[in-house]
Amino acid sequence: MKTAIAIGAHPDDIEFMMAGTLLLLKKQGFEIHYLNLSTGNLGTTEYDAESIKNIRLGEAKSAAAILGAHFHPPFCNDLEIFYDEKTLRRMAAIIREVKPTIVLTHSPVDYMEDHTNTSRLAVTASFARGMPNFHSIPERSADNYNCTVYHALPHGLKDPLRKTVTAGAFVNTTSVHQQKLEALKAHQSQQNWLDVSQKLNSYLQTMEDFSLKTGQMSQKFKYAEGWRRHLHYGFCGQDDDPLKVLGNDYVVSEEYERTLDQF
Repeated sequence: MKTAIAIGAHPDDIEFMMAGTLLLLKKQGFEIHYLNLSTGNLGTTEYDAESIKNIRLGEAKSAAAILGAHFHPPFCNDLEIFYDEKTLRRMAAIIREVKPTIVLTHSPVDYMEDHTNTSRLAVTASFARGMPNFHSIPERSADNYNCTVYHALPHGLKDPLRKTVTAGAFVNTTSVHQQKLEALKAHQSQQNWLDVSQKLNSYLQTMEDFSLKTGQMSQKFKYAEGWRRHLHYGFCGQDDDPLKVLGNDYVVSEEYERTLDQF
């Protein structure tokens, strides 16, 4: 069974930057998995922490169902996603259960630490998949196989110093854009919260704008998601690029590739 997992920090991160690619992989016969590390307990000005955790858990489950993905429950809280031993061991258990050949996760550099720490945890847990002396929580058997890690573009398509980040490859999400939008709509509790807390003009429009802008970057697609492939050492073959299974819906940026060996 071909398997892919999307690993985000908060409920709705996957829908913003990764869900279109996940949907297209499902169409190619992949079993797809959906994991947000955080409960989303701070994403509100209306509810207490326990109430919003329950609300957001239900929303995330609904979103995963819309995507047709296997749901994995969160095990951290907002602003408490740390790159520490216990969290890494719990992440490693999920990787060992799922055995993904494709891991989709956050940019290594993003506007907030929950995102960057999630990226680091996903990378290290994937790296440790075949190390039997690294014990996961709960204990799961190690298994060495090719696993390619892809990093999404950062939120806002910019790094923390406001510089636009260029993708190494683009996925055409036009055909699944409406389903991606429906999954984002499932996170109803967040629409007012993010409009207020992060000055977004519109929660749903923001995802639309990100997708359109990435499509423009591709110079080929209307709606797109952008990806940068992690260095292969310890993960897969040097030329492994399994998103190529998407055919004409996947294009590698020749300009990006040319910059890789520049000093």
